Amino acid sequence: MRIGDLLVAHGLVTREEIDEAMETQGNEGGRLGDILEGKGQVSRDAIESVLEQVPKVPKTIEDTGLTETALLRLLVKSMAIDGFETPTQFVNRLKLPFSVVNELLRRATDKKLMEALGATDIRATELRYGLTNIGRDWAQAALFQNQYVGAAPIPLARFCQQVRLQRIVNERFDRQTIQNAFDGLVMPDGLIRKIGPAVNAMRAVLMYGPPGNGKTTIAEKVGRIFKHFVFVPHALDVDGQIIKVFDPSVHAPVTTEGSVQIAQTTSLVRAREGDYDQRFVPCRRPIVIVGGELTLDMLDLQFNQVARFYEAPLHVKALNGTFIIDDFGRQLVRPQELLNRWIVPLESRVDYLKLHTGNSFSVPFDEFVVFSTNLTPEDLVDPAFLRRIPYKLEIGNPSPADYRKVFQLVADGKGLYLDDEVFEAIRTELAAKSQPLAFYHAKFITDQVLAACKYEGRKPALTRDLVLEALDNLFMHQHEPDPLVRTAARV
Repeated sequence: MRIGDLLVAHGLVTREEIDEAMETQGNEGGRLGDILEGKGQVSRDAIESVLEQVPKVPKTIEDTGLTETALLRLLVKSMAIDGFETPTQFVNRLKLPFSVVNELLRRATDKKLMEALGATDIRATELRYGLTNIGRDWAQAALFQNQYVGAAPIPLARFCQQVRLQRIVNERFDRQTIQNAFDGLVMPDGLIRKIGPAVNAMRAVLMYGPPGNGKTTIAEKVGRIFKHFVFVPHALDVDGQIIKVFDPSVHAPVTTEGSVQIAQTTSLVRAREGDYDQRFVPCRRPIVIVGGELTLDMLDLQFNQVARFYEAPLHVKALNGTFIIDDFGRQLVRPQELLNRWIVPLESRVDYLKLHTGNSFSVPFDEFVVFSTNLTPEDLVDPAFLRRIPYKLEIGNPSPADYRKVFQLVADGKGLYLDDEVFEAIRTELAAKSQPLAFYHAKFITDQVLAACKYEGRKPALTRDLVLEALDNLFMHQHEPDPLVRTAARV
């Protein structure tokens, strides 16, 4: 991830302009930022504004925000658990720069926690280190406290500062951007018009309507509108307790080339902008989706009794991104209880978490929250709760024209021809069964037809008999039991 990537992500320049500037830089030299500014493509203030969001590289132990003891404990645990011996290994494991690691090694040696074992090879490029008896005792005590071994954590205050710097409200979207985001989806124009203000306000949204019409798809599309990078910490330090935040199943790191360079900008850029604090991972804004499995416990810190450190709850992992509560109302927890848990975060934009020690702390609640349900909103919660969700979008059943458009798009995508006779057979059968049109029908029916054709060894085709057979699988059939059967069942 280079400075050009950041500028493009923030919409300050285009990829083509970056490529041209880099070509000029290759031919004539100079700083990339100076070249872009010289061409009038971006201002120095704009570059400074972007770079203010880049976490500063710690140059000293004090810069990390952690105590010397905490870092030494992490260092000796890395040696005891991973068998690491060289500064390069510690740099890669702790995600700290060589200047800090070398200072830690010097202090650890002074405290007799470790000793130099000699050079790694004949060229003496690096010294190897090993734990002393005192160091092994330290490692054992540190592992008893917690078994976390990895990137040095970020202090809570610094984490909160970073979340505020990269707030989701920093991004703004006009009508064209919103329309482009939903390109390829068949949606009423009025719905897109309602989505735009909700996205720009970054307030909670409730999407409701019958199942199978794309509420979850729309919510995911909204989450992917955001283009800015965010920096997610590997872990946090809160009162000496470790909380893991970065989660590969949630966070999508931005592709980098070698060691990340955020360099060669303008003369205003300070030395620290040749890199960033590696304890953070540059990622796309996260999208977290939870469904019926959501419980209140999942919104609290998860303490591992064996490893003795925490896993951040999902909504903390979603900070600076989108949090989608799918199938709202079908969770094990009652809707009112869930919304009670969210009242303070939704209104004050601050959430409070509690450690197992009893200490509590606050974090910024910066995320776009989407509730999605196919239940009637009034049956879920009372008006007072609904008032706390300022945007309510009804995702209804499609019109016949939109239903045909979707069916045509799905059929074309699967290499199937949809003729008018077959389509009318589908509509007639649905009407006979008193079933409303729904967007999910197209995929369901075409998938069924393709499976039937494969089984029968037929050329894939949407025929009347196959689509009617597919419709039989779409709905349940309930017949009145035979009187003799009912009598036998009672006996």
